[in-house]
Order: sequence, then C-alpha cells, then structure tokens
Amino acid sequence: MLGIVIPAHNEERFLPACLRAIRRAARHPGLNGEEVAVMVVLDACTDRSTLVAARSGVSTISIEARNVGVARAAGASAMLGKGARWLAFTDADSRVAPDWLIAQLALKAEAVCGVISVDDWREHDAATREAFYRSYVDADGHRHVHSANLGVSARAYRRAGGFPPIACSEDVALVDMLIATGTAIAWSAGPRVVTSARIVSRARGGFGDTLAMLGD
Repeated sequence: MLGIVIPAHNEERFLPACLRAIRRAARHPGLNGEEVAVMVVLDACTDRSTLVAARSGVSTISIEARNVGVARAAGASAMLGKGARWLAFTDADSRVAPDWLIAQLALKAEAVCGVISVDDWREHDAATREAFYRSYVDADGHRHVHSANLGVSARAYRRAGGFPPIACSEDVALVDMLIATGTAIAWSAGPRVVTSARIVSRARGGFGDTLAMLGD
C-alpha cells in the first residue's frame, strides 16, 4: 500500500484542487491496482477544510499543534500503521502530476526529492518570477528539498526517525537525517508538482517566504 500525507491549516481555497489531482495520481494504471491511501492532517483548522476533506472521501485526522512537522509526522505514523510501504508527501496548496506516484516509484530509490513549478505568479512582480527561475534547477541532480514533492520508503523513514516537531524546514531536516543514515536518494525532475506562489505563507520560512525574499 502507498500512503499520501497532506497537512492542512485553513486550506479550503486550495484543498479541492489538491485532492482532485491526488485522486488522478492514485488511479494511474501503472500502479497495477495497488491500494493508495490518502491522509489529510487537519491542523488547527477554523475554516471549511474539514468539510472539503470529508466530501472528498479521504481519511483525516485532526490535531491542534499548528506545527507542520508535527502534522506530517502524525500523518506518516497513521499511514505506517495502515501498512504503507511508501510514503508520499505533498502540500494542500499544490497539485501533483497524474504520474506523480509512478514517477517516484520508477526511480527505485529509498527516497525521492522532486521539483516544483508555479503556474500563477499574479501575487508577485516580474522581478521575483525571474529571480526564481534564475536560481532554480529544474533538472535531474538538483538539490532542492520540497515538502510538496517528497517520497520515502517506510523502512528509510523509520530509520531516519521521521519528521522532527519543528514549525518549518521539517522536510530539510528529514532529508538531512536520511542522508546521515545512508539512504539512497534520487534527486529527480521526473516527479512533478505545481505549487502555489501565494504571498501569505502557512508556515514561516516556507516557500512563500522564500519568494518574498527573492523580491526584496
């Protein structure tokens, strides 16, 4: 079984598109019918994210941590408890490609760090957009770490100790531990995810803040 984990804090705007994309990826014929379980971790939500998730038929857990590291760890623990052999992580403001899971698994690595793209730059000026593309490596061998496009085997995740309970850069911390424990990581441009370039970040120090710094 494959497990997908999506943390959400007040994501009613983006979550429907995220879950539609997840459903397409979970139905990819290349999976040969393997079960795909989806877990939305509702973290201190005060909007309609809970209703959106319920209408989509995915599994949910609710926490009050307001901490993305805690949320991802909780979702991963739930998926491992269900018997997942592979954990795939994305964000509620992101849309995975239809072959996202297949592209991760095809690399035959213990962990996969994929790339992201942005299709809506309306909240930013041209200089920010150009600065992003100048600095971003959208090719195999990149060294970007994105919580919106990350996969890891259950064995490697457990060996690394899982996500730490930190409010940002939990993805980088996990990858650092994967490297420290000898995990074979594929740094690939194959698995694709489109993510939001919104100015108001849900996690301080996240992708939105990175873009804001590029514009300064």
